[in-house]
Amino acid sequence: MPLREALRAALLVEAVPGVHLLAVGHEWDVARVSADTGFLALSQLRAADEQLGPVLYDRPGNYLYFAVPTGSRGAWAGLPVHLLSKGSWLVAPNPYRCDEWFGGWCELPDDERLTAPETLRRALEQHQIAPAPQPEIAAREERQEWKPSNVPVLTPTSDASPRALLPRSARHRS
Repeated sequence: MPLREALRAALLVEAVPGVHLLAVGHEWDVARVSADTGFLALSQLRAADEQLGPVLYDRPGNYLYFAVPTGSRGAWAGLPVHLLSKGSWLVAPNPYRCDEWFGGWCELPDDERLTAPETLRRALEQHQIAPAPQPEIAAREERQEWKPSNVPVLTPTSDASPRALLPRSARHRS
């Protein structure tokens, strides 16, 4: 089903007129990239007259969302791309709405056309600002091993606090 048809059938966000919730991962996935990198890649793809599927600009989040075929998860390794797939939702404006606050559709073909993952990957690689951290490496760097020396010194907030039961000398470390 073309994305235009999906928009017509999508749930409306109650508090925001003309904004829809699109279920992702059934007929297409969405590759989310930073707007800086995404606009450079989009410009290159347009100049090369490549087939483009729907592309949404999210101004508040500063992202571009490229509609790609489902099952392209492996195509984005090492790139700063977040793939939204089954179980994800995309907040999208009416096709005829574009405003300074929300953003809007950069591309919205009438047919079922999607951006080819290989084509988008090549364009993103040429304009990549920094490589994406590998999830297992990033998780290890964020998670610090617990040691008594890196535990913050806490002052009890009440007499019921477990730290209040400690002798005063054990509450504060210098």
